[in-house]
Amino acid sequence: MTSLQPQRYLALDVLRGMTVCFMIIVNNQGSSATPFGPFEHAEWHGFTPTDLVFPTFLFVVGNAMAFSMYKFESMPNSQVLMKILKRTIIIFLLGYLMYWFPFFHKSAEGSWELAPISHTRILGVLQRIALCYAMAALMIRYLSERTVKAVGIIILLGYWLVMYIGGDYTMTGNFGMPVDKWLLGENHMYRGEGFAFEPEGVLSTLPSVVNVLIGYYAGMFIRKRGNDEGTILRLLLVGAVLMTIAYFWHSLFPINKKLWTSSFVLYTCGLDLLILGTLIFIIEIKNKRNWTWFFQVFGKNPLFIYLLADLVATLLYTITISNGQTLSRAINHSFFQKLTPGPLGSLLFSLTLMLLCWAVGWWMDKRKIYVRV
Repeated sequence: MTSLQPQRYLALDVLRGMTVCFMIIVNNQGSSATPFGPFEHAEWHGFTPTDLVFPTFLFVVGNAMAFSMYKFESMPNSQVLMKILKRTIIIFLLGYLMYWFPFFHKSAEGSWELAPISHTRILGVLQRIALCYAMAALMIRYLSERTVKAVGIIILLGYWLVMYIGGDYTMTGNFGMPVDKWLLGENHMYRGEGFAFEPEGVLSTLPSVVNVLIGYYAGMFIRKRGNDEGTILRLLLVGAVLMTIAYFWHSLFPINKKLWTSSFVLYTCGLDLLILGTLIFIIEIKNKRNWTWFFQVFGKNPLFIYLLADLVATLLYTITISNGQTLSRAINHSFFQKLTPGPLGSLLFSLTLMLLCWAVGWWMDKRKIYVRV
């Protein structure tokens, strides 16, 4: 009989930590300069290393479920549903509150007033993670493995069909746009593009569930097979197959992070399988672990450190100094851009913020403080 791997798994902790680390860096590039290309999202169709961060977060959510959901097997359905619902609501609300933060702003008259909920973004990164976790957990709990995989395929093909019939693959003409405007309202959508467009929209949340499902079954495969070369070869093979399918699908349904196209799902999951297989080979087969401690700090407190980075960044972009500049712009313009002008200065700012968050995570790890939801 094959023994299952324990709940904590070093390669998974490292992959999760690398994801949080890179997410902080790409989300907080310093102002006053254009960042290096790889640290920006693809403008529309296409792919950059930055586009891999969010889908990898979903993939490792699925991995973690493979090492934790076995606890549900002995629980009654009511208790399982409550646990899934509680975790979903907490993560969703944390994401929503992050967009509402700092909760107050100055009015046109210069007085402080409560920021209106009527103009707060509803969906976003944590909200999508919460929804994808809930849908994937319910499917895994109540459907057979064969049915879950069939549903995943139907979601990818169905999303392609709906997007093809309902509009085009442009930012303003895709079918997800009117769906989000109808369900969310323009005042509750992302406006980073200069107008209301939600990259974590309602419709595109469906294919992103597949990232979690593939992560889950990859984790289950590792738990059952263990850390041998056969496991690694299969992970690499499946990863290469998914990327190949995505490459050819790209000509019909382009790889696009903001639309979260089905080809994007397969491409990112394929890459994640290659990375995970490589990490298992280095860490478990070759036993080279000395370098992993840095990323384990992020991997043990991912949600807290992610929220900390967002809070600090929001404060830096909110607080203004005497000349009307935000604190973030002043720091970048007066220090980092003078130290190393251009994209390197922008990168140094984000690395500094990342290291600050790491230091907090290191302090928490030393004192065995772990925030769980």
